[in-house]
Amino acid sequence: MQPESFTGQASLVTPSRKRFFIMVLLFITVVINYLDRSNLSIAAPALTSELGIDPVHVGLIFSAFGWTYAAMQIPGGWLVDRVPPRILYTVALLLWSIATVMLGFAASFIALFVLRMAVGALEAPAYPINSRVVTTWFPERERATAIGVYTSGQFVGLAFLTPVLAWLQHAFGWHMVFVATGGVGILWALVWYAVYREPKDFKGANAAEIELIREGGGLVDMQAQATKAPFSWVDLGIVLSKRKLWGIYLGQFCLNSTLWFFLTWFPTYLVKYRGMDFIKSGLLASLPFLAAFVGVLCSGFFSDWLIRRGASVGFARKLPIIAGLLISTAIIGANSVDSTAWVIAFLAVAFFGNGLASITWSLVATLAPARLLGLTGGVFNFIGNLSAITTPIVIGFLASGDSFAPAITYIAVLALLGALSYVLLVGKVERIELNE
Repeated sequence: MQPESFTGQASLVTPSRKRFFIMVLLFITVVINYLDRSNLSIAAPALTSELGIDPVHVGLIFSAFGWTYAAMQIPGGWLVDRVPPRILYTVALLLWSIATVMLGFAASFIALFVLRMAVGALEAPAYPINSRVVTTWFPERERATAIGVYTSGQFVGLAFLTPVLAWLQHAFGWHMVFVATGGVGILWALVWYAVYREPKDFKGANAAEIELIREGGGLVDMQAQATKAPFSWVDLGIVLSKRKLWGIYLGQFCLNSTLWFFLTWFPTYLVKYRGMDFIKSGLLASLPFLAAFVGVLCSGFFSDWLIRRGASVGFARKLPIIAGLLISTAIIGANSVDSTAWVIAFLAVAFFGNGLASITWSLVATLAPARLLGLTGGVFNFIGNLSAITTPIVIGFLASGDSFAPAITYIAVLALLGALSYVLLVGKVERIELNE
């Protein structure tokens, strides 16, 4: 009788809204995460000039993050299933932030390469943790909004805070870019540890909110159910054997390929192949990032609005993802125009589509076996972030001549293939149940 009485009393109380505070915590964490990914691109010109590093070795330093970040996704996902987010995120934040600060004191190619590899490896659990937290804290009908809001943090850093880092470098030198971003991360790790708790342990989250989350499909009891078993190749085989999961794995690789074009080759494309002055172009060159930021926010709110209007979870989640990937194919239009304004317009539309499709983590939270949520997220992020390695290399090969058009076409084709993977492979959206 007591559980029924408890539930009945909870239903008479207005649910608290502490889950939205958790959304803000994740947003700030993602902003810091992406600042620590992009700070090297800001510091690189001055850094390489001072240390005498040639372009070939600069490229190797840029790639160092991607190799270890991808390689550590599966181990990172395995940890997420076993270590509470409060502890794991604190440790990861502290360690990658310390490595970032140390980059400010690096004096050689080897030191820079090794430290960037360390940052990549230590950031690996971040997005699986984000998915774990959202699945615990949010009912299904609010989950895409939460994912959209925290994912938008990656574009806030790129679109709005990059000028701040550029100013820091101009005023205090390239060393301060790493010291400042790493220092912020260290402070935020302490904040996360002090503030974050699971729903049942979070001060101010009342029984009505916890029941709302549970009834809406949130796994508020996940921590109590977490397994302490060692890594199992059988578990890995499970998350690699499901057609639905391969649909989102391949879709994420295609989606991230567009993102990594903008994170790596975008400035070179504008300057070398379009004759633009990237520094003087200012706001014009930042428009694609702003468009992606808008796309991310629209995606989450639109998807959850569809659910509140009675749409199925599958339709509400897949529609913005598929539509966004199809919109991203608009990047191919840049091959047929000469005007700077039109080039930027096509790129902005494509990156808006990339942002619109960015709630893919909502399907990880919905499809993954509950016991293997972290491992599924790790595999998802591993395959998706192989694009951090392949995209710069393939584009470099395709753009080795005088034309960048083949590289742009490559990105457009991958976006189309990503949309097809969601249409043909994912199928009905429902949690995969394990017969154990």
